[in-house]
Amino acid sequence: MIVAVTGGTGFIGKRLVERLVARGDVVRMITRQPAPPEKPPLVEVCEYDLLTAGVADLAEVLQGAEVLYHCAGQLADVRTMRALHVDATRKMIEAASGRVGCWVQLSSVGVYGSVNNGVVTEESALHPRGEYETTKTDADLLVIEAANAGRIRHSILRPSNVYGAGMSNRSLYSLIEMIHRGWFFFIGTPGASANYIHIDNVVDALLMCGTLPQAIGQTYNVSDRRTIEQFVAVIAHSLGRETPRLRVPEQLIRPMVKLLGNFPGIPLTEARVDALTGRAIYSTEKIERELGYMHRVSMEEGLADLVRFWQKAGMI
Repeated sequence: MIVAVTGGTGFIGKRLVERLVARGDVVRMITRQPAPPEKPPLVEVCEYDLLTAGVADLAEVLQGAEVLYHCAGQLADVRTMRALHVDATRKMIEAASGRVGCWVQLSSVGVYGSVNNGVVTEESALHPRGEYETTKTDADLLVIEAANAGRIRHSILRPSNVYGAGMSNRSLYSLIEMIHRGWFFFIGTPGASANYIHIDNVVDALLMCGTLPQAIGQTYNVSDRRTIEQFVAVIAHSLGRETPRLRVPEQLIRPMVKLLGNFPGIPLTEARVDALTGRAIYSTEKIERELGYMHRVSMEEGLADLVRFWQKAGMI
C-alpha cells in the first residue's frame, strides 16, 4: 500500500510512520526536514513545507496514495497555527481531490471546548477555545465540507491528551517531578478525571480509520481515563514514592493561582487547575463498537513506561 503522511517527524507522526513501514507500506512522508541518513528504504521523504508548497507539487506526491494521514500540527507557535491547520489543509484538499483513496484527519478533543463535567461524545457541540483548538476545528470542518462535496473520502480521529516516552509536552513531566519531590497535592473534592491516551493506542486508532471501510465518513474520539487519584497513585508507585494525600479546597487555590499564575516558576496555572479538577469523560464507545478498537497499552503500563523514560533521561 502507498501511504502519504504529513507531520511524519512529529511525536505521533513519527510513531505512525514506524508502524506503517513495519507492516510493509510504502510511505511518502511530506516534511520540510531533509531525509535522515538512517531512513528506511520504504520511506520516500518529500521535502515540502506545507506553508509554502504549491498545490501541483503536493498533488504529484499524493497521486496514487491509498491513504493520507494528515498529522501536521503546531502546538507552540500561535502565529502559524492558522496557516498550518487551516490554510495548508485547504491546499492539501485541493491537491488530494481525486488522487487519494482516504483522508484520515488527526484532530483533538479540544474542538469540544473546555468541558468540566459530563460525557463528551462525537455528537457533542463544538465550542473550541484558544487558537489551537479553533484552528483544528476549522480544519475538521474543511475536511467534512470537501467530503460532503464528493472531493475526498475521509475519517476524523480526535484523541484526548496524547502521552508517551519522548513527548515534547512538559505538563506530565512536571507532574512526575512534583510527585517525586513530594510537592503534589490534590485540589477540590475527589473524583476528577485524568483524560489521556497512549501514543501507541492513537496510532492503532489511526490505522483503523485508514483501513476499515466502516470508518469512512465517521468521526471518532479516542481516550483513556482514570480518576486523578488513580492516575497519581500509578505515577507514585512507579517512582517508589508514597501516594500523596494532601488535599486543598479548590476555592482557596483558584484565587491564589489567578494572582500568581503569571509569575515565572509558579507550577500551577488556571489551565492546570482546570485539568486537576475537571470531571469530563470522553466516550470511546463509538470507536469500540464500530471499529473494534481496544486499548493496547493500558494507562498503568503507559505511565510506568513514561516514568522510566523520565528517570533515564535525567529530567529530575
